[in-house]
Amino acid sequence: MKRALITGITGQDGSYLADLLLEKGYAVWGVVRRTSTQRHERIEHLLDRLRIAQGDVTDLSSMVRLLEEIQPHEVYNLAAQSFVPASWQEPLLTAQTTALGVTNLLEAIRIVDRSIRFYQASSSEMFGKVRESPQTEKTPFYPRSPYGVAKLYGHWITVNYRESYGIHASSGILFNHESPRRGLEFVTRKVARAAARIALGLEETLRLGNLEARRDWGFAGDYVDAMWRMLQEDEPSDFVIATGVAHSVRDLVDVAFRHVGIEWEPHLVLDPALKRPAEVDHLVGDASRARDVLGWEPTVDFESLVKMMVDHDLGALQGGAEAAVPAGAGAGRLAAASREGRGILS
Repeated sequence: MKRALITGITGQDGSYLADLLLEKGYAVWGVVRRTSTQRHERIEHLLDRLRIAQGDVTDLSSMVRLLEEIQPHEVYNLAAQSFVPASWQEPLLTAQTTALGVTNLLEAIRIVDRSIRFYQASSSEMFGKVRESPQTEKTPFYPRSPYGVAKLYGHWITVNYRESYGIHASSGILFNHESPRRGLEFVTRKVARAAARIALGLEETLRLGNLEARRDWGFAGDYVDAMWRMLQEDEPSDFVIATGVAHSVRDLVDVAFRHVGIEWEPHLVLDPALKRPAEVDHLVGDASRARDVLGWEPTVDFESLVKMMVDHDLGALQGGAEAAVPAGAGAGRLAAASREGRGILS
């Protein structure tokens, strides 16, 4: 039985990846930080099949200890401060977790067992102020946020350890990927939830910043499949994972509100305070190499994804629950971001 270790297992991607690996017969360990309270909402349905290990990617010694104890065949690093707007408010925390945490994991692999296969969650935010469109593995990087800069460090240190120590280390340059498990602070979930709440008479307005920013949005369940495929290859490499189709925030709002039969214009409030200090206007990826080498294809299109998210929130609200991911898992940061004038597009 293969053993896999997932950092960031309580997040959206971590939970979908755990689903996938368990279906494939893996023994799966998830790394969580020691805290006074544990939030496992996204993996609640898996707790009887998962093994939870306490550790912190910012602490090399704890990563070494976990690798020695678990002896995993594969390590998936999904741990990060992952909310882009918050990276301007917390740049040092973002650097420690999203950048240096990658180094700690790679160094632990170098020390303990170089045969361990490693996946690094890189991001389309590394392209930032894009130099060409669509973006491929060869497109120059130009990050436009502390988050993007930290992800770029993590990406290049992964390449460095691969080339310096022969570690099977691959990076997935993932474009935006969403799901009903997405945190409430992200624009896709914010829009889906607002459409559901307005349709049920629980809310009147939706506040957004930049309606024209464009993203390549896919389904998180598809994207974790690409992660797994990378680590099954004989040779490690880096892959863009994307749908190849960009949509604007305006498109997102339109699909969500049409799905519940409501005109969105009367409910929309444009708030300049919700714009990013440095916007990334147009991200769209070319995943041709992933298709050719990995045999990977996205299975959920944009409209289906948005409708899936709206339906989830409608069901949760009608069932008496605010959302499957409780407010504490995202709403607190969303409220803080709004108070401090941070953007919400990620």
